[in-house]
Amino acid sequence: MTTDYLKKILTARVYDVAVESPLDLAPTLSERLGNRIYFKREDIQSVFSFKLRGAYNKMANLPPEKLKRGVICASAGNHAQGVALSATRLGCKAMIVMPTTTPPVKINAVKARGGEVVLFGDSYSDAYQHALDLEKKHKLTFVHPFDDPDVIAGQGTIAMEILRQHPGPIHAVFVAIGGGGLIGGVGAYIKAVRPEIKVIGVQTTDSDAMARSLKAGRRVALNDVGLFSDGTAVKLVGEETFRLAKEVIDDIILVDTDAVCAAIKDVFQDTRSILEPAGALAVAGAKAYVERARADKKPLKNETLVTIACGANMNFDRLGFVAERADVGEAREALFAVTFPEERGSFRRFCELIGPRNVTEFNYRISDAQKAHVFVGVQIAEREEPSKIARGFEKHGFQTLDLTHDELAKGHLRHLIGGKSELAQNELLYRFEFPERPGALMRFLASMAPNWNISLFHYRNQGGDVGRILVGLQVPKKEMKDFRAFLAGLGYRHWDESENPVYRLFL
Repeated sequence: MTTDYLKKILTARVYDVAVESPLDLAPTLSERLGNRIYFKREDIQSVFSFKLRGAYNKMANLPPEKLKRGVICASAGNHAQGVALSATRLGCKAMIVMPTTTPPVKINAVKARGGEVVLFGDSYSDAYQHALDLEKKHKLTFVHPFDDPDVIAGQGTIAMEILRQHPGPIHAVFVAIGGGGLIGGVGAYIKAVRPEIKVIGVQTTDSDAMARSLKAGRRVALNDVGLFSDGTAVKLVGEETFRLAKEVIDDIILVDTDAVCAAIKDVFQDTRSILEPAGALAVAGAKAYVERARADKKPLKNETLVTIACGANMNFDRLGFVAERADVGEAREALFAVTFPEERGSFRRFCELIGPRNVTEFNYRISDAQKAHVFVGVQIAEREEPSKIARGFEKHGFQTLDLTHDELAKGHLRHLIGGKSELAQNELLYRFEFPERPGALMRFLASMAPNWNISLFHYRNQGGDVGRILVGLQVPKKEMKDFRAFLAGLGYRHWDESENPVYRLFL
């Protein structure tokens, strides 16, 4: 049946609005993975995603009378922009139904491309149902985001370009899956022309409707979907896309949020472009595929892996989250909860044990007269390192919990460590700044006089040129002269925050 799509793809009308996106080698990622990794750059289309291909092909194939009446779709993202742009190019009306929760940046993008926006409901499901009602009321044509042969064929032109741009051997092509329109079109073309190439779908662990459906042999509807990769957050795949998926998909890789964040960073390092989470799914899948092969003792070497970078409509306010989680996803940061005796010298002894490793985070608040609990992050080079580091801490008498893969710790607890303590007598609170360099934190700690107990400590490497530390020190009043001399000789910029009302209120 995939041959039916071959003609539709070869004759698809997409290039009135789409460009033939480049197929770029990713040198840094390729070297790291030991394979040739290519990015198919759909993120550089005029609407920053592949969606305009399918939308335009569907609309360009409508009979003139239907086109004259106009089209309608339900979407909160890339499909909406593709439909709006296509309608402007074809000279027809486009009504876009979006949930009321849609960010203004996306609403404005659709309006800027000529779409008439109708806000309705709290979810895509609400907007979709309202769009069907408006379709009947105004006699419009519904343009489905994925479950339509013309839409699928439009997306399939990406595969046509890939095989033309890279006529040599290709081991696999990795494709993000939401409703299945992209992988349906790409897979149909590849299996008709170069069936030896593997077509591998990629989904997030919390939005895996296609993976579950293929396993069950029927379409499975999810009760909830994760929204981080909002471009692929689909509860139920399409009928036609599911039929195609059973024919063309060789495998599906599931990845988590941290892996997606790491993939966004990987693409940035090779291209200086920032993909949205759905746009980086294929890259995350290729990395997981190579790692799985290595774990199975069947390492993949010097193969060509093509990943479709399918979108770049990233919400700016997500970048901080992406940056924070990327190192964990790439196994570059390990997180630990460490317990040691609350006695003078323990703090420094623990820091010496960390040694030359670059510390990414250090949080501590005195809370127990006998034990100290520290949340610490350290930079690592391999996935196996966290367990080795934890064993090293334990060997030296420091009880340790490995939190590297603990969602509660990564998402919440790292920000909540602190609070008021009756043990923090004679506490002074100071902010320090120092030039941020590898090992700078340890040098700072080494310069601290051992005479005073540290009752609070907070540090997080933010990637800036200056490191910022908040320290609580228990200094008896009779030793204040020595303390002031210590500050004068320290050589770091510092601020006394002991009277800060926020400190007084919360700490």
